[in-house]
Amino acid sequence: MTKLAGSRVLVAGAGVTGRSAAEALLAAGAEVVVTDSSPERLMALETLLDGVELVPGLTEPPAGTSLVVTSPGWQPSSPLLAAATSAGIEVIGEVELAWRMASELADPPVWLAVTGTNGKTTTVGMLESILHAAGADAVACGNVGLPVVDALLAGRRVLAVELSSFQLHWAPSVRPQAGALLNLAEDHLDWHGGMQAYAQAKAQILTGEVAIGWLDDDLVVDLLEQSPARDRVGFTLEEPADGQLGVRDGWLVDRAFADDEPLIEVSKIRPAGPPGIADALAATALARAYGVPSEAVREGLEAFEPAAHRAVLVTVASDVRYVNDSKATNPHAAVASLRAYESVVWIAGGLLKGASVDEMVRTEAHRLRGAVLIGQDRQVIADALARHAPDVPVRVLDTGDDEPMTVAVRAAQELARPGDTVLLAPAAASMDMFTDYAHRGQAFTAAVQELIGR
Repeated sequence: MTKLAGSRVLVAGAGVTGRSAAEALLAAGAEVVVTDSSPERLMALETLLDGVELVPGLTEPPAGTSLVVTSPGWQPSSPLLAAATSAGIEVIGEVELAWRMASELADPPVWLAVTGTNGKTTTVGMLESILHAAGADAVACGNVGLPVVDALLAGRRVLAVELSSFQLHWAPSVRPQAGALLNLAEDHLDWHGGMQAYAQAKAQILTGEVAIGWLDDDLVVDLLEQSPARDRVGFTLEEPADGQLGVRDGWLVDRAFADDEPLIEVSKIRPAGPPGIADALAATALARAYGVPSEAVREGLEAFEPAAHRAVLVTVASDVRYVNDSKATNPHAAVASLRAYESVVWIAGGLLKGASVDEMVRTEAHRLRGAVLIGQDRQVIADALARHAPDVPVRVLDTGDDEPMTVAVRAAQELARPGDTVLLAPAAASMDMFTDYAHRGQAFTAAVQELIGR
């Protein structure tokens, strides 16, 4: 970014996005300072970034700072970002930095963006697979691991961008060529301060040329109707009307970008079930908005392989299935996971992040053979079960257990009967007990393999 040459820029956070932002800023000729609460993370950058000043634990920007680029998880109320805002210094995220860098290019890449409470990573993976089938120079980036700045600097021509609500909050200028909102339910309310602010952040995805939304979600429909986009496209699990994508007679059908064209049989979509079908419809809509032909949609969806820890069958023993859906990190995702099975011993709990669980428990109680609760907010779920499912056996585990997932699987095994599914669908984040949802899923898989057999 030529405008930043010679400017002093502070990067808040020394993680993956912080490092990428710092590298891009250095390349633009900026004077870069990086801060983080962890001296260890800063030390890890010393050998990777030459010419960057590393300062641990800053609570206000250094003198002369003209811009702050923050890692997405930092809240606006954090002392450093609040101090920057009070001083009139603009605070943006790495995604916004990438957008501004792209705007200076003579031939910028196409942005096809996805957000939602659940299904983002699966949808972006499907979209990337479809784009590759069409021969596009495309890459999945954003919240899936590869920072957008890195994808941009690599010269990729089409960016399949997964965006969290945090990233959207810090990216006020981003207007993707096509953006899809998959669904909307309570999540990250502790970060945003309430549902309205969370929804407003998500609605940023609908401000580009083509806005795509799930018509089976009333909250999404409201935001789609308010979108300033040139074209608004809906997708539904029902039969589509004109201008929509949907399902008819076991096929995905496009009535938005084609004249009633069948694209792929629903039975060939993975992951199976309504959430996977909805994600496939959203990915298809984004790809069609870019002009991808129907043959590439079919080939891309058939080639797509779901990522780990998303409704993965670990084993079947004594006619009991053991399923790892550790990625169900909020109640909305857990409901979708529970609805795939008729009789469930449910392993749940962790950090609820302010989300309510009463509606989830009330609507899905009839599926529960039993529940095993772990993590910091386990008692919140236990209380909801007591209110709405008093006859369901519940085991609330002590967080002091040395091997909490081993204890949880053993308790679930004791509650299960032939024909049941022992389901890890926590409805909560994992960081109270595990590094992340993948670590939690790995612990579940290892415990199942140890106690039940491979």
